[in-house]
Amino acid sequence: MSSVRLLDLFKPFEAFLPEVIAPERKVPYNQKLIWTGVSLLIFLILGQIPLYGIVSAETSDPLYWLRAMLASNRGTLMELGVSPIITSSMIFQFLQGTQLISIDPKNKQDRELFLVAQKVCSIVLTFGQALVVVLTGNYGKPSDLGIAISLILVFQLMFASFIVLLLDELLTKGYGLGSGISLFTATNIAEQIFWKAFAPTTVNTGRGNEFEGAVVAFFHLIFVRKDKKRALVEAFYRTPLPNMFQVIATIVVFLFVLYLQGFSYELPVRSTKIRGQVGTFPIKLFYTSNTPIMLQSALTSNVFLISQMLYQKFPNNAIIRLIGVWGNKPGSQGMSALSGLAYYIQPIVSLKEFFLDPIKSVIYIAFVLGTCALFSKTWIEISGTSPRDVARQFKDQGMVINGKRESNVYRELKKIIPTAAAFGGATIGALSVGSDLLGTLGSGASILMATTTIYSYYETAAKEGGFTKDLVPGFSELM
Repeated sequence: MSSVRLLDLFKPFEAFLPEVIAPERKVPYNQKLIWTGVSLLIFLILGQIPLYGIVSAETSDPLYWLRAMLASNRGTLMELGVSPIITSSMIFQFLQGTQLISIDPKNKQDRELFLVAQKVCSIVLTFGQALVVVLTGNYGKPSDLGIAISLILVFQLMFASFIVLLLDELLTKGYGLGSGISLFTATNIAEQIFWKAFAPTTVNTGRGNEFEGAVVAFFHLIFVRKDKKRALVEAFYRTPLPNMFQVIATIVVFLFVLYLQGFSYELPVRSTKIRGQVGTFPIKLFYTSNTPIMLQSALTSNVFLISQMLYQKFPNNAIIRLIGVWGNKPGSQGMSALSGLAYYIQPIVSLKEFFLDPIKSVIYIAFVLGTCALFSKTWIEISGTSPRDVARQFKDQGMVINGKRESNVYRELKKIIPTAAAFGGATIGALSVGSDLLGTLGSGASILMATTTIYSYYETAAKEGGFTKDLVPGFSELM
């Protein structure tokens, strides 16, 4: 009863929150492509519109390491990116996993209330994060900005985040292809990687002007320098600008993750309705796709944001310093955690850093693998892919595991799916850490996020567009 009452607290908000009405009939594939393209275009425009009222944006950036993963663009309407929405999902994942909130998937009112609750939480988190960003002086001292400008900045951030929330709802409810959050994040990551590889702009590094893009700099050095060997070494290992080794590492990781997408455990199934009809139900290695790394990034970003805000206000407080001490590191862009909890969960960006502080390295790897495995295992209960949900699909479609009784389907799935989800989440975490150590263009988490999203969009487009065929008729919903 307590869980029902907790959901019922959000009923009054239902009448005031805008909602995207689900389509009454299936939206044609071409229309889905159009809606997806328009939504993406709106997001990209929001990411280019500067915030009105900024006095200065030259202060430290607490989210520098995670901006690509959060589809965030500093100093624009997309300052907060998708962070409030992902954090809201993470909170409700925890509440549902601990049985503080439970919903009946078959009950339409419960489903609608759950979505309303998530939306309300996203709005509250947006307001809170916007206040933190403004009050910590990211756009200038609040005393210099004044109350009116500060409120206008908060309103702009809330407005943009709410637009993103509605765009995600539009695509998720069937008007577009896949998830809006994944699409926006992958696009932002791909944009940054492309820029680091092919940027035609020049930067003065103390050795003269150099092209920022790694590929452009490679050809420029090869054609201009007389000493070709030295030119190759510089093109592959130059710092701090992007280099060709990072480009190759990014391509290798991208291809390796695509290769791993094909790994799955094939569960033999047969039909109870049509005699002799058999097939397989694939349980993929990445059973929950990129969700674990998204939630892990959202958790880390919130810890960083809160830690830096508290440290700026109370730098000498012992408890605050345990959470995180912040300062500038040589060669680092933006503020870095120098000690405390935030330091140990801050990404390791090179092999040198890995070996210089092995204790931090071990703690960080354990944190990433552990949180990704945990998020993956609990996410299946919310996303409708738990053993109970899959067993229900089997029953509705008249299917059983080959060689097992119908009554044993749930028991067998319970042995396989949670383990597969946790192992897949830990694998995603391990790949993220490995990519960071290789020095890919962008963080390891962002590369994984982009790769898994691109692959899932390919699968969705293939299914929606009708250019793949089912191996066994009647198994399309499970495949």
